[in-house]
Amino acid sequence: MDSHQTADLAWRAPVTDEELVTLTLAHGGAASPGWWDRVHPHSLGWVTARDGSGELVGFVNVAWDGADHAFLVDTKTHPRLQRRGLGTEVVRQAVVQARNAGCEWLFVDFEPHLAPFYLGACGFRTTAAGLVHLPTLDAGARRP
Repeated sequence: MDSHQTADLAWRAPVTDEELVTLTLAHGGAASPGWWDRVHPHSLGWVTARDGSGELVGFVNVAWDGADHAFLVDTKTHPRLQRRGLGTEVVRQAVVQARNAGCEWLFVDFEPHLAPFYLGACGFRTTAAGLVHLPTLDAGARRP
């Protein structure tokens, strides 16, 4: 059975900073304690996935501009459940909720190795975009 069929998904359900730090570390990311407490008041919402024991095993945050643009950030699936459809289902729920909130566009940026997930499994399409890496922006460089 696919993991998304055995995980409970929820929109804007309670999730703690500690749970997100634990999932981030399991996912191989660098966790910053206090991050979720700072971020969630500015989010349109988020999708959580919990296994039968209640452990947080999937997550995605939906940031937004307060109008018609939403942004997927911090998509995470616990390593023991990856490549089973859970991440795709978490993102699908985020898409539905952003649409229900009246957003017209949902953006995501990702590293090239994640293209099969976002462009294939999740149905995003490529678009032209620009990026400035702020920590390396030289004081004399041309600014937007």
